[in-house]
Amino acid sequence: MSKKVRAAIIGGTGLYNLEGMEVIDETNPDTPWGKPSDTITVGRINGKEIAFLPRHGKGHFISPSEIPARANICALKQIGVEEIVAFSSVGSLREEIKPLDFVLPSQIIDRTRHRVDTFFENGVVAHATFGDPFSQNLRARIQACLKKVNIPYHIDKTVVCMEGPLFSTRAESNMYRQLGGDIINMTVLPEAKLAREAEIAYQMVCMSTDYDSWKEHEEPVTAEMIIANLNNNNQNAKTLLSEIIPVIGNGDDTTLKGTVKFAIITEPSRRNPKQVEKLLALFPDYF
Repeated sequence: MSKKVRAAIIGGTGLYNLEGMEVIDETNPDTPWGKPSDTITVGRINGKEIAFLPRHGKGHFISPSEIPARANICALKQIGVEEIVAFSSVGSLREEIKPLDFVLPSQIIDRTRHRVDTFFENGVVAHATFGDPFSQNLRARIQACLKKVNIPYHIDKTVVCMEGPLFSTRAESNMYRQLGGDIINMTVLPEAKLAREAEIAYQMVCMSTDYDSWKEHEEPVTAEMIIANLNNNNQNAKTLLSEIIPVIGNGDDTTLKGTVKFAIITEPSRRNPKQVEKLLALFPDYF
């Protein structure tokens, strides 16, 4: 694929395409970590070029723990992506975060167990910083867009990432509240970690569908409950996207450029050549 594009949207549950996109190209490349979730569509919306990737595949056939996150991030990096806005449905762990509210989280608590979450393994070690897992610059631009479209939203919240695919027990849901979690999903990790390693600015836009399982006098969350709220959330997401697309991919956030080069600590003589060959797909100038 010759076309380079600097911004990407990753669609979550229910968001499998971008309406009104003039398709320029489509690609489903092989990467050193396999194929991405589905075809990446590169297109133009209101004169702005954008890439779109459905995280679970079109038709939602990939479980959260089976998402090929390394292939997804690598494929987007290879076509030139510098900023990712990722959409996700979430459960609310706080009374004030109501179903249909949007949330721009600033922190993550990792409760996953079965996922590989780094490109650096197998003889090449790097320790990238992850204290602030999302792009503050990108978050500020998205917040300005939320204000414009008048969607209820919350900022500076913590998202808990659980394994899934089952929802939480009531005990787990209450534990996450005690840990400081505000919302919960199954997909922010390892996506956010891998974007950081790939030097791509990343922000997740979370759309509340339910109150998880912590409310003792309400029925536990069900798929039917979530789907009932997805349609309204996805309509709001499309409205928000019309504002977001013009303000992303313009080279506004360069804070991660070059950071991983200095995070690689394995001496050149001890680096596994096969792993170096894989990493060249991400960092052709670092090895």
